[in-house]
Amino acid sequence: MNSTSTPAQTVSALATDRVLSIVRAPQIDDVVALSNALVAGGIRVLELTFTTPGLEALLRDASEVAEQTGAIVGAGTVLTADQARSAVGAGARFVVTPGQGADAAAIVDVAHAAGAAVMLGALSPSEVMRAVELGADVVKIFPARTVGPTYLSDLHGPLPDVPLVPSGGVSSANAVDFLRAGALAVTAGTSVVSPDDVAGSRWADITARAEAFCAVLH
Repeated sequence: MNSTSTPAQTVSALATDRVLSIVRAPQIDDVVALSNALVAGGIRVLELTFTTPGLEALLRDASEVAEQTGAIVGAGTVLTADQARSAVGAGARFVVTPGQGADAAAIVDVAHAAGAAVMLGALSPSEVMRAVELGADVVKIFPARTVGPTYLSDLHGPLPDVPLVPSGGVSSANAVDFLRAGALAVTAGTSVVSPDDVAGSRWADITARAEAFCAVLH
């Protein structure tokens, strides 16, 4: 259970920082050092994904020291209610889906019952509207590379109050364009945290890339 935070607090932190790091790596040997490296570079919000083996243990290790590291740790690529239950049970403060499968409503219920925020994936206006109806705290626009920054402006015409976070194809070259188009925050992927850097424990390099990414946002 995640009794120390609320979805609104997590979303507020994301809105303040304007960036979250999505980590996709085949193995993470020191998730605490990774968390520290990102926070040192200015990225507090960290998404670990179910594509990484042993995610539950990683979430637990990162969450247990989150107060000390300053990280806000969540789970991505959540496809089922069981995965959501596992993630929040290990301390995830938010869960993220790539889209809306059969378990989408159950994922929202499980996460909210544990005090965790939910970011449901969507692309079309209908999918965005359904995500809101299901109770998503934030809607992830994925894959953002397909539609570009102006698409967020178009969505906000009829849906001005929906918090949108683009994911997939966001880089330091276009992050500001997405923010100017109305994104609540943007995602930073392998350009900040590469699997090779994680495997090689090159924490200073990750910190430097996080700093460089954050520098373009302000």
